[in-house]
Amino acid sequence: MRRTCNFVNTLQEMKALTIGLTFVRHGETQFNKDGLLQGQAIDCPLSEVGLQQAADAGRYLKDVKFTNVFVSDMLRARQTAETIMKHNSSCLCLQLVCDPLLKEKSFGMAEGQCLQDVKEMAKTAGQSFLDFTPPQGETREQVKRRVQEFWLKMLHQMGCEHWPNNEVSLSTPAAASPHVEGEADDIPVHALVVGHGAYMYVAMCYLVDDLHCSIPQGCTRAHMFSLSPNAGVSRFVLTLNKEEDAFKVSDIRCLFVNKGDHVKT
Repeated sequence: MRRTCNFVNTLQEMKALTIGLTFVRHGETQFNKDGLLQGQAIDCPLSEVGLQQAADAGRYLKDVKFTNVFVSDMLRARQTAETIMKHNSSCLCLQLVCDPLLKEKSFGMAEGQCLQDVKEMAKTAGQSFLDFTPPQGETREQVKRRVQEFWLKMLHQMGCEHWPNNEVSLSTPAAASPHVEGEADDIPVHALVVGHGAYMYVAMCYLVDDLHCSIPQGCTRAHMFSLSPNAGVSRFVLTLNKEEDAFKVSDIRCLFVNKGDHVKT
């Protein structure tokens, strides 16, 4: 009997869940077009060009079988997510989860100012724009804590919703399926996450530096950690394992990052 129990436990431990993860930055706003910094306090809608960019992203992602959609609760991100979902039949019955943890970085007193002026402020301080903290703004470490909190929250929800059946089985869906090839549109469990440029930069740093995500072949670190274009798309595949009641990532790979050639406008 003990051998049987041990065998069952071993089989259950073998189980894993493959998850596709697609990040999309919101489309253009008038502030983006005018070169002004938005952050959190300024909640602009998408411009006409931004709506077209979101539609371009939607057409590019139309065949991806999404099972979950997470989005910042800011208007420009919500409009982008809603537009993408309209082009994707797999999203017809999905609930859009708006999460304030996905908000853009707060740039404090610099919000509403000329982006180039803030870049000059960062240069004077000896920092890059994406790492610079204007007065009363969020530090990179504060944004990273939001990224970590959202990451754990998302994994817990997806693990609870999609974890393989607990019946004894020799199948191991995540390990046996070569979903890491190509663009991984056909992964059965796939999350769409729509957010913001500076936030996504910190998220990329967290995935690579803290979770040891691989960088795509031929991709430089400079490109990996650059600002995504409006409606830009990044794609990851991760393997999720279950340890007691917690879900943990055992492997994560980036397929491509900051892809923007699908945007026609």
